[in-house]
Amino acid sequence: MKKFVNNLYKNQALFYKVFLFALTAVLIVYLLPKGGNFKYEIPKGKPWQYENLYAPFDFAILKSEEEIQQERQQIRNNHTPYFQFNQEIPKEVKAEVPDVVYDVFPDSLLSNREIQIIGFVNETLEEVYEYGLLQANNRVEDNQLVYLRKGNEAFEISYKNILKQDEVRSFLNTEIEQSSLSNLENELLEVFFNLIEPNVSFDIEFTQRELQSKLGNISYTRGNIEQGSRVIARGEVVEGNKYNILRSLKNEYESQVWSESNYKWIIVGYSVLVALALLMLLLFIRKYRQDIFENNVKVTFIFFNILFMVLLTTLVVNFNIDYVYVVPLCILPLTLKAFFDARLGMFSHVITVLLLGFIVPNSYEYMFLQIIAGIVTILTVSELYKRANLFISVGQITLVYIISYFAFTVIQEGNIADVEAEVLLTFLLGGLATLFVQPLIYIYEKIFGMVSDMSLLELSDTNSKLLKELSEKAPGTFHHSLNVANLAEAAANEINANAMLVRVGALYHDIGKMKNPTYFSENQTSAVNSHDELAPKESAQIITDHVINGIEIAKKHNLPDRVIDFIRTHHGTTTVYFFYMKEKEQNENAVADDFRYPGPIPFSKETAILMMCDSVEAASKSLKEPTAGVIDNFVEKIINKQMKEEQFLNANITFKEIQVVKKILKRKLKNIFHLRVEYPE
Repeated sequence: MKKFVNNLYKNQALFYKVFLFALTAVLIVYLLPKGGNFKYEIPKGKPWQYENLYAPFDFAILKSEEEIQQERQQIRNNHTPYFQFNQEIPKEVKAEVPDVVYDVFPDSLLSNREIQIIGFVNETLEEVYEYGLLQANNRVEDNQLVYLRKGNEAFEISYKNILKQDEVRSFLNTEIEQSSLSNLENELLEVFFNLIEPNVSFDIEFTQRELQSKLGNISYTRGNIEQGSRVIARGEVVEGNKYNILRSLKNEYESQVWSESNYKWIIVGYSVLVALALLMLLLFIRKYRQDIFENNVKVTFIFFNILFMVLLTTLVVNFNIDYVYVVPLCILPLTLKAFFDARLGMFSHVITVLLLGFIVPNSYEYMFLQIIAGIVTILTVSELYKRANLFISVGQITLVYIISYFAFTVIQEGNIADVEAEVLLTFLLGGLATLFVQPLIYIYEKIFGMVSDMSLLELSDTNSKLLKELSEKAPGTFHHSLNVANLAEAAANEINANAMLVRVGALYHDIGKMKNPTYFSENQTSAVNSHDELAPKESAQIITDHVINGIEIAKKHNLPDRVIDFIRTHHGTTTVYFFYMKEKEQNENAVADDFRYPGPIPFSKETAILMMCDSVEAASKSLKEPTAGVIDNFVEKIINKQMKEEQFLNANITFKEIQVVKKILKRKLKNIFHLRVEYPE
């Protein structure tokens, strides 16, 4: 049991990577669509380049969106409106006829004609309410058929049969004139206007319900294709009905209900492909980026970014497929390049695009566009901390998107008339969204504790609080750090190392000297040496402690670990040679380890460059009469000694690169000492 626990502890980093790999694969598979994928691209207007295609099952031919819209419009145009007929109002009106007649007509006119007048009014009301009196006119043509609802029954009639309010007077005048009571027109009109009330209204709720019912019954298909029927032959042009049939087959294939067995096999297939893609990325990191592979935080960061892009694209596709290019996928290579390097950024981008090919439609076109855009991103953004570079790169990315889309449209449609302005707008929005990379990098720095070139640029500002404190407490050390920074930056540029990182590391590498500044020669302004009253061991202890003190100060001021690494390693495990020899003069049994820096030795190109530049710049102050030959021998001696002591054993720097660094240091020192060729008198 104890052995198992020990093995578990020793291999915990490996177990974590396996867990991270499995978790990322599961989440990505969960986000992928679970239907079947149609394995053919449908090249509208182009010849079918695959083998003869036969229907694998029965399926219906889908109508085009234009056909469906036309049917809907036709239904709306031909839909018969409904009107509600109130049957109670005519009954109430007829019941009031005698009372109204007696109120309007004087007794002299009613004598001997009462029955005739009441009978005429009732007959006329029967005609008025035969189809009803409309409350308000509607935008309906007179010849159009409408439904008149009386209770639970509906009768189809012509709209003109319904009496409108503006037609009542003329209708009554005609009826009165054609009767034997024309001499009583005024009294009769008064009776009718006191009695008549509208009883027909437009039934908008029932009309809309019936309309929606008809629209809901629209068939989205026309005709069927039987299993085994040939859908399209090789070489046939994909257009018209053939295109609709292929589109219908693809839609049916991707939307059909899969059985539990089918579903499980789809999951297995997705899992294998996703795991294979992520495994390739992991193997790439392990083989070519060993330092990143050994850092679980960095591996987590890479996998998180891939998962984030897959999630974001899935959400956009589910919301509206037309906005898929708004997703700023080029943020991925930009981010990884800012924290790591261009090669890892590009490889991760390609893996991510391959995974997204399962999600988006027209996957070939999408992958082509995104890979080209990723390449442009990697090639154009050299220094992300320069804002102008980012804006220029975003413009170039957007331009590449537009040009590629234009080319695909011309290939598929055969003309430029079908280029859609909306798609071009999505490319523009996607390009603008890429500008979010700067705040995103800042957020990542805070979450994952990493440092980018933009943060390094801020740290290189000599007006920062910590460097100002260094210039006040230890001005000589500050001047030495500036000189080392210039030398290291020049050397890093020559061997393609991270110049910004090594410059920042050089500026902060000696901040530990602020604790006891006068014990370091560059800060001693008087003839009195603070070490004269100390034993060699004590002096050496103060000198070597500036590394530990520097680490403490750096952590107190929240400097990134990548910068603190320069403080740890800039002396490696070398000895404080001056005080060691001084001790040896007094004690032949002096032990070199008592005068040795704690280490570790440099473990990268950048930290190795700093060690060389720091030693050479500090020792160059002791040169009395520097000449070109003296400087050449001086640089060779110092760096060769470091190599002999195996200080660069763990750094990934080659002999050739060390020779280049030597060459740069020699040239720079000659410029510093203003050496000139001696001309004859």
